[in-house]
Amino acid sequence: MLDIQAIQKILPHRYPMLLVDRILELEPDRIVGIKNVTGNEPFFAGHFPGFPVMPGVLIVEAMAQVAGVLVLKDITDRQKVVFLVTIEQAKFRKPVVPGDQLRIEMKVAKRKSRVAKLYGQATVDGKVVAEAEVMCKLADLGQAAGEEP
Repeated sequence: MLDIQAIQKILPHRYPMLLVDRILELEPDRIVGIKNVTGNEPFFAGHFPGFPVMPGVLIVEAMAQVAGVLVLKDITDRQKVVFLVTIEQAKFRKPVVPGDQLRIEMKVAKRKSRVAKLYGQATVDGKVVAEAEVMCKLADLGQAAGEEP
């Protein structure tokens, strides 16, 4: 449904921190995104040499970015950004390695005007590799830089 160019119009992230390659499904309170994990990822050089494993924190970041697409998709003000404010109930079930394709499904649990809480799972070949509940907050880019509202 959304390719990388469309995602980059919504999210401010860029290489090497853009961790969403495609959005497959997009509903008002649910989204499914894809992250193709390749051996060229910069984090594999040190995590771990000879046994490359995607860091769990980056799996959660990919989940948060998919959630960010859902939160930001209808906002036309490109001076808005979504910050990750909490991570709860994070569980990692299986290592993610080069060649895997993460399918990330996020669902809205609660939403207010500037805050959203979402629950999600990341799967590889239909098996859950990670799950977490994330809360994100909508902010102005000026606030992101430390300016007063």
